[in-house]
Amino acid sequence: MKGLELIRAAMALQETERVPWVPFVGVHGGFLTGVDATTYLCSSALMTAGISKAIELYHPDGIPVIFDLQLEAEVLGCTLKWSAATPPAVISHPLAEGKRLSDLPEFASGKGRIPQVLETTRTLREKYPDLALYGLITGPFTLALHLLGTDIFLKLYESPEEVHELMEFCTGVAGKMAGYLMEAGCDVIALVDPMTSQIDPDSFEEYVAPYATRIFSDIRAAGRLSSFFVCGHAQQNIEVMCGCRPDNISIDENIPLDYVQEKALASGVSFGGNLRLTVVLLMGSADDARQEALACLDHGGKKGFILAPGCDIPMETPPANLEAVSELVRDPYQQEVARTLETSDHRTALLNMNDYGQSDKVIVDIITLDSESCAPCQYMVEAVKRVAPHFEGVVEWREHAIKRMEGVSFMSSLMVKNIPTICIDGKIAFVSKIPPQGQLIQAIQQRINEKLKLKIRSKRSEILIFGETEEVCRELNETVRQASLELGKELRIATITDRARMAAFGITKGPALVTVHYRLKCENNLPSLDVVKEWIKEL
Repeated sequence: MKGLELIRAAMALQETERVPWVPFVGVHGGFLTGVDATTYLCSSALMTAGISKAIELYHPDGIPVIFDLQLEAEVLGCTLKWSAATPPAVISHPLAEGKRLSDLPEFASGKGRIPQVLETTRTLREKYPDLALYGLITGPFTLALHLLGTDIFLKLYESPEEVHELMEFCTGVAGKMAGYLMEAGCDVIALVDPMTSQIDPDSFEEYVAPYATRIFSDIRAAGRLSSFFVCGHAQQNIEVMCGCRPDNISIDENIPLDYVQEKALASGVSFGGNLRLTVVLLMGSADDARQEALACLDHGGKKGFILAPGCDIPMETPPANLEAVSELVRDPYQQEVARTLETSDHRTALLNMNDYGQSDKVIVDIITLDSESCAPCQYMVEAVKRVAPHFEGVVEWREHAIKRMEGVSFMSSLMVKNIPTICIDGKIAFVSKIPPQGQLIQAIQQRINEKLKLKIRSKRSEILIFGETEEVCRELNETVRQASLELGKELRIATITDRARMAAFGITKGPALVTVHYRLKCENNLPSLDVVKEWIKEL
């Protein structure tokens, strides 16, 4: 069977001769042709060349024309921040800046970069008639968040009518974009809605399901196939996603493939995923990629499963790793060989985090895929950036992108399992959910209060006054009390006339004064031997 036929069979839940393979090539196409992401995403000729090169190297059964979830937002007036290595990021939200829906520019096929995308689609359609072309559209909820910003999460509860009005608008935009792509020759329309991972099933049922269901119904009526893409920790929404009646759902490494298989097949929906993007495809070897692909193939089986990465492939992913996946998918002998080989040791070097978070400032760490290319990651970072000024000089925040090995090491060291995640002073605080501003402020303030309490307790001090008699010590005692009073500092002052204790301190004649500082070093945890040694060195 040819690629398009194989995709159709898989989405129809038929047993296939082999598992179809769909590499989500986005700006990686620019890497293959030697241009940066910004240049690539603005040129039909370059996108055509990049996807053509990917088809030549990776022999896919299906492939997206473009992977850019900011395309529609740009047309509607959102400002983009461009990058050399990732798709652009939305940095302005018109509806949060006083504009109304009626003020937004008209969405039409001749606006923004849509003409370049449609030209690329038509060229690829003519060039590769037997390949399944995927046309990606930004899901209504993610587009709504681009237009309104994170205020949408508050409005879900405070202004539901306003959110429904916005979702209706965004559904209309998605429907138009799907129509343009189908007319240009796309076989599969993928509704990519990563921000739905941020809401619970009840909110999904109310604010996403009715609109997504309508889009999939229209795609089906047009005689094309549909897929529902989601990333992040969206396991709680898999069943309601299936209930929207797409032909396929596609997930990333945050969700176990066997769980998705069970839920999807029970709902009569095919499923795809979930090759690990960073640790394996980007930073691993060809052998690592083979073992990863083999594990997915063994889990997914040959009924209703499409092998794909968890999201768009990082730009500088080594082509050899993707070629290794392509060869393995098509060659049963290679699969058997891979099964006999030992897997590489993927253990990451862990950091010693025993004393992490003990500095005077509160450290807020955001573990992301990359806030420049992942919408949920971007908005989680923005949430932290927005509250940081409330704690100027007291709070530091840092992003750790797992597209780099140091980010993977940090994530593993804090035992973070899902992205994006916010940690406060080394403790996991918010997992795959963008916290409302009030909750984030409360969590940070609670840690500040804890640190202040520890600091106050750590500053307990004592003064010991030594002398042969009480009379010898009296004047020095009065001086210390007066100094303490004038400084407003409470001190424990002890008078000691025992000669043995004086000798123990090396004192031969009074009056003498010794200051004693008590510093709390740990509480409710067992420090390591090396840490205790460092404390002792301070004495």
